[in-house]
Amino acid sequence: MIDWLTSTAFTAFGAPTTWAEILGFATGLINVALLVRQHILNWPLGILNVLLLMVVFWSAGLYADAGLQVVYVVLGLYGWWAWLYGGERHTRLVVRSTTGPEWVGLAVAGIVLTAGLWLFLDRLTGSTVPLADALTTALSLLATYGQTRKLIESWWLWIAADLIYIPLYAYKDLWLTAILYVAFLALYVAGLRSWRTARKELWSTNTG
Repeated sequence: MIDWLTSTAFTAFGAPTTWAEILGFATGLINVALLVRQHILNWPLGILNVLLLMVVFWSAGLYADAGLQVVYVVLGLYGWWAWLYGGERHTRLVVRSTTGPEWVGLAVAGIVLTAGLWLFLDRLTGSTVPLADALTTALSLLATYGQTRKLIESWWLWIAADLIYIPLYAYKDLWLTAILYVAFLALYVAGLRSWRTARKELWSTNTG
């Protein structure tokens, strides 16, 4: 199965595109579209997506991104549970804004993760882009955690990561994945607007 996933499906811009990258492209788009709509099925589909991307990134030498997919599986399972039972009295979660203490925690975690991963990748792996790999990994982890808690501002973290991911994947000749992340960027903006609207509607309902 792994051999088939890593085999070349077609060549784009002079670089081979694997079946894993194609399937990751398709499941990734559907996953984020479901996330924008707050549909619970985004979590199981997201788990499938990150398993496919794990194969893509490891083959490309993006080791932090490959390892990140393992953490995504754990966060995906947690997010699946949290959206269903993580609210008050084990009810469904609702969209909300990030609090001040949460921002502080996210900032500290982001700095520690980026620095630690950068040193690890630079000294102990063959990564050719250790800083970019570490920074996008940290931002992606924080964004995913934020979305398991339905924090509106998690979309901003995804947007920031995406602006680094697009040129990074192009540099690594992962052209289909780079195009996917351009599409993600548009979906992230749509998600930010959609969740803001949902928050306003919830606030109006509770105060009306």
